[in-house]
Amino acid sequence: MTVVVDRTHPTPELDVVVPVYNEEADLETCIVRLAEHLRTRVPYSARITIADNASTDSTLAVGVELAQTMDNVRIVHLDAKGRGRALNAVWSESDAAVVAYCDVDLSTDLNALMPLVAPLLSGHSDVAIGSRLSRSSRVVRGAKREFISRSYNLILRTTMGAKFSDAQCGFKAMRADVARAVLPYVADTGWFFDTELLVLAERIGLRIAEVPVDWIDDPNSKVDIVKTATEDLKGCWRVGRALAQGELPVAELRRSLGRNRFDDPQVTGVPRGMVGQLVRFAVIGVISTVAYAVLYLLLHSLIGAQAANFTALLITAVFNTAANRAFTFGIKGRDGAARHHMQGIAVFVFGWALTAGSLWALHAFAPDAGKHIELLVLIVANLVATLTRFVALRWVFRSAHPTTELESAATA
Repeated sequence: MTVVVDRTHPTPELDVVVPVYNEEADLETCIVRLAEHLRTRVPYSARITIADNASTDSTLAVGVELAQTMDNVRIVHLDAKGRGRALNAVWSESDAAVVAYCDVDLSTDLNALMPLVAPLLSGHSDVAIGSRLSRSSRVVRGAKREFISRSYNLILRTTMGAKFSDAQCGFKAMRADVARAVLPYVADTGWFFDTELLVLAERIGLRIAEVPVDWIDDPNSKVDIVKTATEDLKGCWRVGRALAQGELPVAELRRSLGRNRFDDPQVTGVPRGMVGQLVRFAVIGVISTVAYAVLYLLLHSLIGAQAANFTALLITAVFNTAANRAFTFGIKGRDGAARHHMQGIAVFVFGWALTAGSLWALHAFAPDAGKHIELLVLIVANLVATLTRFVALRWVFRSAHPTTELESAATA
């Protein structure tokens, strides 16, 4: 990051970053409006930082002129494109007490800026986000973007146990000291930066304040919705895997930021986050059922119905237990793995008894039933066994869960 022009006063209380890429037409309007709002509506010393992300038009020149002619406006330049890269660089090096950002189109009403930064400057919260999904928010945007936004946040809640309501609203703030501690572990340099930062902040136990905003969609937005959604889903997979495998130093960050003091003990024997667990358990269940059906049909003609059922069920049960251990319940490492698999085999025995009994009953009442009818009966019996399996596996893995909700990387 290169500071191009900086005539601002040092150590402001608030540093508002405006990341831009090829925004020569809108930049001046944005900065003038933002500066006027800070001057008249915000009772804190404030700086505006224009973060140019390798623009190829005259954005940098426009920014330089604004920084040279306006008070408390500076411009920095990055040689590589990426909103996340710009925010990470500027926030990490800012000397302000609180760092924030807003999009250059000012889709979010600036009247939400004071409610956004006030709890951070008072020390009540660590992170603050604007939410378009709050009941009191007023939002104007098309049905497609509304559907995509709500679907994306639903995915975050079910797969990662996220409690925040709106990951991608371009209106956020953070205490600078907290930002300097957390940002080195945020890898994304694009649009997923916000989500990755919030997920990590929530795991650490940072206090996240949500502010309802009035928001009007910019019809001329340059955001590629499909590409952004695809990259976001890839980011979710990467971060979810990193958390489940313990690759992010969540516990160390919590200790360094003093968050262990505020832990609430988990009720013994009751794993957190049943909704997220159910979704992940269902995904694994579908894969297991398909694998079971394929194995059963392949083995049926070789060893018969009962033996094919037993073998296919045993093989998929081993896979099912391992996958649920790691993915659904977030158990890392080899400690207790052998015991978990033995308990998983006990759960398998129940499922096998149920399916074998169903086969026996079918053959008793319909001895001429073909293998496809047998498979249908077995799948129905497996569905019943699956409900029991979920309850049983929650019991099997109950003692392996972290003692707090915030340390649980994949069970929320």
